[in-house]
Amino acid sequence: MGRKFDIHYVIEFIPKLLSYLHITLFIVASSIVLGLIIGFLVALPRLYNVPFLKRCSQVYVSFFRGTPILIQLFLIYYGLPEILKLVQIDVSKADVLVFVIVAYSLHSGAFISEGIRAAVNAVDRGQVEAAYSIGMNGYQAFTRIVLPQALAISIPIFANLVIANLKDTSLAFSLGAMEMTGKSQTLGSATQHFIETYISLSLIYFVISTTLERIFLYVEHRLLRHDTPAVAHERRSRQRSAILRTIVPRFGKGG
Repeated sequence: MGRKFDIHYVIEFIPKLLSYLHITLFIVASSIVLGLIIGFLVALPRLYNVPFLKRCSQVYVSFFRGTPILIQLFLIYYGLPEILKLVQIDVSKADVLVFVIVAYSLHSGAFISEGIRAAVNAVDRGQVEAAYSIGMNGYQAFTRIVLPQALAISIPIFANLVIANLKDTSLAFSLGAMEMTGKSQTLGSATQHFIETYISLSLIYFVISTTLERIFLYVEHRLLRHDTPAVAHERRSRQRSAILRTIVPRFGKGG
């Protein structure tokens, strides 16, 4: 049991936790950037229906969307060094943050690949065919017709993924990574004021998540500023469909 609740500790702990915010944000930023690269590469075989690679990407996506991130962290942290030993690569002395970022990147990549695929497929195929009919090639049709609409559709999906990734980083302390949650464990153990520690931590996460949400909302509004009400309504319908396809695991299925 902790000590009697004291509101002053909530205020005192916030700056101490914020001193580790850069580590949390570094994990989020690194995993999202790498996840975008992984997600794009994984989405391509399914978008272009490449037989063997399509099946590999389906297995990858199903695994990382269908297992808890905590289990993935342990598998990467304990399993990756053993696998790399087979090719004479020793990563046993690598910083724990390396394994954390690898795990979160692979996890994010699975969801981002589904977001990319859902956003591209949500664009009306008739518009692409119309672009071909006026002489555009595949690259022009994609960059001028598909990509702008897919970006607008994917913003809410991407926002959800980034915020979820931010909150999931709280599990990195289980491997000994000293980010904000890890620091909160140390503060709680040292002072026995656990409730105050977690209130401070939750306030920080809430403020960051709300700020990110507003930033993404602003970006979405900027992208959609030229839409008519009818087009906006249609786009929101496609966004809802794309979001559902992204967040609901589909084991053994795929387009």
